[in-house]
Amino acid sequence: MSHSESQALAQMDVHKHEHDSHGSVKSYLIGFVLSVILTAIPFAAVMSGSLSSSTTFWTLVTTALVQIWVHLKYFLHLNFVTEEGKASTLSFIFSALIIVMVVGLSVWIIYESNAMMMY
Repeated sequence: MSHSESQALAQMDVHKHEHDSHGSVKSYLIGFVLSVILTAIPFAAVMSGSLSSSTTFWTLVTTALVQIWVHLKYFLHLNFVTEEGKASTLSFIFSALIIVMVVGLSVWIIYESNAMMMY
């Protein structure tokens, strides 16, 4: 096999691997349907008003966490099983932690500054 043929085969393998990492139409549809359902459940819980405040709150929190997982799996293609997926997951969690800390601490600093200026 010549150098150009082996290079072409290598490029085909790379393109095949890149295509495999993207979702199929089926996975996007599953993610979309789950997202719509997970949006409709808390919407119905809030609009009906038949549940207690704490039950409504925990319904919202639970469906929000499940929806985050659905988006990570079906739309962002974050694989939680493979070795590469574990590294991606840890990187994502670390990034999310830093963002939560920066935003949360900024809000806390602004709130405390405002409270000190009022006295």
